[in-house]
Amino acid sequence: MFKYGIDHLTVDKTIEIAQGKLKAGLTPEAIKKVNDCRAHVDAIASSDKAVYGINTGFGPLCDTQITPAETSKLQENLIITHAVGVGNPIDRELSKIMMICKVHALCQGFSGIRLEVVERIIFFIENDLLPVVLEQGSVGASGDLVPLSHLFLTLLGEGEFWQGDERVPAKEVLAKHNLEPITLAAKEGLALINGTQFILSHAIKGLHKMAYLLDLADVAGAMSLEGFQGSAAPFKEALHTIRPFKGNLVVAERMRMLLKDSQNVSSHVSCERVQDPYSLRCIPQVHGAARNAWYHLNDMAEIEMNSVTDNPIVLSDTEAISGGNFHGQPMANVQDYCANAASILGGISDRRSYLLLEGKYGLPRLLTTSGGLNSGYMIPQYTTAALVTENKTLCFPASADSIPTSLGQEDYVSMGSISGRKFNQILGNLEKIFAIELMYATQAMEFRRPNRFSPIIEENFRIIRSKVAKLEDDRVLKDDVTAMVELVKARAFVVK
Repeated sequence: MFKYGIDHLTVDKTIEIAQGKLKAGLTPEAIKKVNDCRAHVDAIASSDKAVYGINTGFGPLCDTQITPAETSKLQENLIITHAVGVGNPIDRELSKIMMICKVHALCQGFSGIRLEVVERIIFFIENDLLPVVLEQGSVGASGDLVPLSHLFLTLLGEGEFWQGDERVPAKEVLAKHNLEPITLAAKEGLALINGTQFILSHAIKGLHKMAYLLDLADVAGAMSLEGFQGSAAPFKEALHTIRPFKGNLVVAERMRMLLKDSQNVSSHVSCERVQDPYSLRCIPQVHGAARNAWYHLNDMAEIEMNSVTDNPIVLSDTEAISGGNFHGQPMANVQDYCANAASILGGISDRRSYLLLEGKYGLPRLLTTSGGLNSGYMIPQYTTAALVTENKTLCFPASADSIPTSLGQEDYVSMGSISGRKFNQILGNLEKIFAIELMYATQAMEFRRPNRFSPIIEENFRIIRSKVAKLEDDRVLKDDVTAMVELVKARAFVVK
């Protein structure tokens, strides 16, 4: 069992908890940390000392002190007034990941929340009670105030839960489970909605998806190289040990693995082809650079998911520091960086698809032997070109921008929520780009028979042919493209 607030959370563990594959819960040690910190908040709240968010207003109203009798209403008002998101609801798994990350942060023992609130959120997680959270509205500075407010409105009996594909009022769902709405105490509203869990959930989901797509990029590259009957020489270990970037070394090793025992590659010798184009020859350098970006984001995300990002941070019964741990800049920067890396993977994939259409070195133009009457595979590359350009337009770094909010109190914000959303949009487009390259590569490989490929490439060839037949004469390709995208999304390919 994963122990909230005690164990080290990772991307894989978070996904496993969200998917119900890993049980997570509280231990006596975590319960003590939560209760001890709550006692500190109660002591502060009963004192005459003004402490931000515990007995004062919020943002520019931090100079307005609140009486103990008004404390609960203050915290409730905070959440209901900040739930002003717009746009489409986020994926339900993202809502669950947000709650998992929030519980882990609260259980570190610096947030001052009551145990019963933590237990209620865990109940939501374990029973798939997933709040409806709208995607737009966070500037990623005082944490993800707006989406976290939508997430935790449900504790108050406000907002909505998902039931199947239906959005159901929270009061109805709580009543169905014999639960009363929670009345918040001092500091609890702030503890719930100050934090980077919206940004972080997008990083986690993106990292999990990109990990597979990085491996699939190598498979697609290897299959395109087989179809083009290119050279394996650029992947030799000796070449990469003298420029030993971690990602480059990994990709070069993977390419050697993917091409091992390929009759097609080993049988090819052509004096007229001194070099392959960059989209084949530089796979370790380009794919490797994307891996290096993934490593960086993964390291930063692991720090973030094991950190405390709300405000103020409660250190003792006399000290609560109003700092800036909620600021999303650390995660915003690296998600923009990783989004750029994912976009580049799509760009080089499109170039390989185009390369296979040119009709060189034994391949027919447009990968059809009956061109003219038939257009063959001319048009799917238009789609990859469109997707690549769409990804390029998404690469403007949101983290480079800032618009002041809260009457200037929050005068420099990260826009990290937008970084995270764009990162995942790019990955969604990347799945489709790879699907088309793999379809092209398989068609090109048909013209290299009776040569055999490596066992792993032969297996992936078989997987594709189980859904998409060899193209002889023109047919409706939409169905083929859809089938390929479904294979990518289902992680049907053998990548290791």
